[in-house]
Amino acid sequence: RHVGYGIPTDLFGPFVTACVKVIRMLTDDDAAEESFRWSLNLISRILTRVINEGSTIVMKAINVNSGKMLKKAVACAPRGKRALWVLNVQVGTQSISPLMWAIETGSLDAARAIIIDLLTIRADRDRYYYGMDILFERHWNIIQRLCLDAPGLLPTLLDGLIWRSRITENGQRRVNYYIKHLVVDSDWGFAKAIEWFTEFGDPKIVCHPILSLVTDMVWGRVAYRTFLYGKAWFLFTLIVFICSQA
Repeated sequence: RHVGYGIPTDLFGPFVTACVKVIRMLTDDDAAEESFRWSLNLISRILTRVINEGSTIVMKAINVNSGKMLKKAVACAPRGKRALWVLNVQVGTQSISPLMWAIETGSLDAARAIIIDLLTIRADRDRYYYGMDILFERHWNIIQRLCLDAPGLLPTLLDGLIWRSRITENGQRRVNYYIKHLVVDSDWGFAKAIEWFTEFGDPKIVCHPILSLVTDMVWGRVAYRTFLYGKAWFLFTLIVFICSQA
């Protein structure tokens, strides 16, 4: 987490010295002072290592909230590793997500650039690259987090789940909707995406084409029959009541 604060490592030394001087004025115990100095020096060395290993060019772009800098930073990555550069920074045994850090710190321009880059389809002679699966594997609750912390990024995310062909045939264009992670979760259970959007309560976002497709599909192929079965007894008693009154 300290990687995202952008602290210059050359300030740790003066900070440790200042803290030790303050302790020296509060106690005459040389052993206590030396213990405090040793502990603080150890912490400063650990933090210096963490910052040096984790301060990638992606994190530096997030710290200044610059979408342009982030695009330049990610442009240095190979196609197969672009998603990892913006979703995982490993420091020792710990890891943080640059995307989630950008959302939590309010660096929304950088977060928008990350989402657009992840959901851009690229290709080489061997395969296609699309970061949708990696994004939802790393952050299965990304929609919930955006609803809570950055609702302005929801249209960007949903637009990235739609591919539109550049070629027009008979006045129409082919469109692909990538709705897998909006329907099922990683355990192949029913995803909570619709529930999160319902709790969010924004009438504009629920009219997005991909959400309209998902809700219509869930209602028409799953929920419709279940709803009718659940209301069958009520309908039967209603018909009996109407006939008896007639």
